[in-house]
Amino acid sequence: MTTNSKLIAFEQKMKTTLQSLVQDLSSIRTGRAHVSMLDLIRAEVYGQKMPLNQLANISTPESQMLTVQVWDANNVKFVEKAIRESDLNVNPAVEGQIIRVPVPKLSEERRKELIKIVKNQSEKIKISIRNIRRDGMDALKSFLKDKNITEDENKKLSDELQKITDKFIIEIDKKITDKEQEILKV
Repeated sequence: MTTNSKLIAFEQKMKTTLQSLVQDLSSIRTGRAHVSMLDLIRAEVYGQKMPLNQLANISTPESQMLTVQVWDANNVKFVEKAIRESDLNVNPAVEGQIIRVPVPKLSEERRKELIKIVKNQSEKIKISIRNIRRDGMDALKSFLKDKNITEDENKKLSDELQKITDKFIIEIDKKITDKEQEILKV
């Protein structure tokens, strides 16, 4: 594998890490209902934990309401339990195979808690990005040690890897700032 393709591989790992942050942030509720709020919730059915979107149709008929139409009537109680026990602080109501999930407005205290959660997630993702950079730097050192690249190429590629890392850190900060604004403005 060439050094440039290695850099591309490390950049792709960083991209995947950033995408996981975006997915995690979308599941944090902001006082308005959206179907991605339930993305991380898994219900114990058929002897395993399954995502809700594989067990039901999730929709938002109103800005403060989610509906979860469970396909198998036997799974309604498991889906309802998973939603109730999640960290969303919601109280689902069952009506046949439909579970209505009212999304209450956020209190100021809950907003501050959510911002702390968002910041913690951003720190974990930044650490992951830095670990990927460290792995990249180790790979470059290995290339240099094996005499696959010169000192100058090592310096150039190290600088390029650092620029890629900085770009992703800035993108993470932007996503976090956007989410904080979304939490505060609702």
